[in-house]
Amino acid sequence: MADVPTLVEQARQGRPRAVARLISLVEGASPQLREVMAALAPLAQGAYVVGVTGSPGVGKSTSTSALVAAYRRAGKRVGVLAVDPSSPFSGGALLGDRVRMSEHASDPGVYIRSMATRGHLGGLAWAAPQAIRVLDAAGCDVILVETVGVGQSEVEIAAQADTSVLLLAPGMGDGIQAAKAGILEIGDVYVVNKADREGADATVRELGHMLGLGEARSPGDWRPPIVKTVAARGEGIEEVVQALEKHRAWMEEHGVLAERRMRRAAGEVETIAVTALRERIGDLHGDRRLGALAQRVVAGELDPYTAADELVAAVTEGP
Repeated sequence: MADVPTLVEQARQGRPRAVARLISLVEGASPQLREVMAALAPLAQGAYVVGVTGSPGVGKSTSTSALVAAYRRAGKRVGVLAVDPSSPFSGGALLGDRVRMSEHASDPGVYIRSMATRGHLGGLAWAAPQAIRVLDAAGCDVILVETVGVGQSEVEIAAQADTSVLLLAPGMGDGIQAAKAGILEIGDVYVVNKADREGADATVRELGHMLGLGEARSPGDWRPPIVKTVAARGEGIEEVVQALEKHRAWMEEHGVLAERRMRRAAGEVETIAVTALRERIGDLHGDRRLGALAQRVVAGELDPYTAADELVAAVTEGP
């Protein structure tokens, strides 16, 4: 069993091994998970969580690495959660992002962790919210969450980040078509990467047009900017950071940041509660009560809603 108080104290001191061990306990749904979360709760420092998402091939990892460098130049401690596709063989992360961010590996002010989605839809590992808490308590000022580019409708990052950055690139074909699936609605900052390629200006214009077709905004509302970058050369990255800081200031001024964090916490509590209930219901699958309820539904003696109410009562009240 891990010595949780010692691990937490070492994580607060910025020791990478302690941070890694705590995130491993989170990912593995350790029996000590509750103890870990209870120890971390009072240590939250309100790290700024930035989600980076987009279709495969737009340069998410390169852009994330460039953002890390920019924040480090500003003296910020940075955590990176790179959510990889699960390996079909081991269930673990493929670690491609860590390879691409190797330039930051020796920097004590940067912590990079790859997490496997483990089949979880939405592009985020189920343990990502708890991992964010670990990095926050470990003293990270900014946490970059890079999600796997799994398709147009995977917009879960918006629920986990304070600010969402949506990356597109010219010539990707389906970039702007993502609007049909709603992914354009999640961005707070839009980045057209690989802007040295032909068609970049056209992509910016089309994106601006699509955003203009969205819901009407009041004068004080946030208007998502579109920033052109060539992340591989670091071009435009400072402008992205400026856009992020402007969005953060706007959210703080209008109470949006607190609202988003409240909504995020509520979602996290709900997910944990629903998971616990599902486990309890799973325990009842072999129980005669569930079988008896199912029999009565089949026989027409009971409607499924009333049966469900009885099952919930059995789960919440116990034997």
